[in-house]
Amino acid sequence: MSGQELVTLNVGGKIFTTRLSTLKQFPASRLAGMLDGRDQEFKTVDGQIFVDRDGALFSFILDFMRNHELLLPSDFSDHLRLQREALFYELDSLVDLLNQYLLQSGSARSAVVEVHFLNRNTQAFFRVFCSCSKTIEMLTRRITMFVEQPAALASDSNSPQVALPPQRPSHHDLLFHCGSDGAAENHAGVRYISIKPDNRKLANGTNVLGLLIDTLLKEGFRLVSTRAPASGDKSEYYVFERIKSPQVLGINITPRSETTTMPVPSRK
Repeated sequence: MSGQELVTLNVGGKIFTTRLSTLKQFPASRLAGMLDGRDQEFKTVDGQIFVDRDGALFSFILDFMRNHELLLPSDFSDHLRLQREALFYELDSLVDLLNQYLLQSGSARSAVVEVHFLNRNTQAFFRVFCSCSKTIEMLTRRITMFVEQPAALASDSNSPQVALPPQRPSHHDLLFHCGSDGAAENHAGVRYISIKPDNRKLANGTNVLGLLIDTLLKEGFRLVSTRAPASGDKSEYYVFERIKSPQVLGINITPRSETTTMPVPSRK
């Protein structure tokens, strides 16, 4: 690769080297303009183009130009400053992505799940509360209660068990229980719990609790606190918080295109 295919930028004291083609992928931007002489604000010093802007934030700008998506750390909080840099470089598609994120930031916050577990004699009761209704919807699709039918009814059906969904008192609550009342004969009336993708049908509350916790952990939650039963109280409480995933914001454009990749507002 010849040196003419590379360009070195000094952005606020931080040095970046990239392909010329990377900067030209957004021809309406100021970075493309400095290459063809349209923007005289950028000066070349000792073979490096000096840009008097934030170098740390420019690393995200350059990554966006290379990959056509914006991948941010989970603890990133400088969205407004990054948007200001995108405005300076006239990267309209990146500005739009950050606008989209800021409008939806409320729904992107961490979700909190509380699991209340009560083990009473031969029955176990569960109540799941979540600040995010989508998590409750996910659990509703995965959790099924199976009730053992009496022998007389089972003989008239194809299955000795009836499948029931968990109860939804609200958009943020989920109720279900398992086990038997102790008076059932031949397992009639016994409730089993199944949680997809696990195919087991469990009647033991402790086993169901372990499977529920495992499901939440696999969905990106972490256990942040527990409360053991107090004297005379058989309820247990578990609190989970979703681990934030890296934020990925992407645009649909043709790879390596040298033409305008997104509609650009006309300048007055």
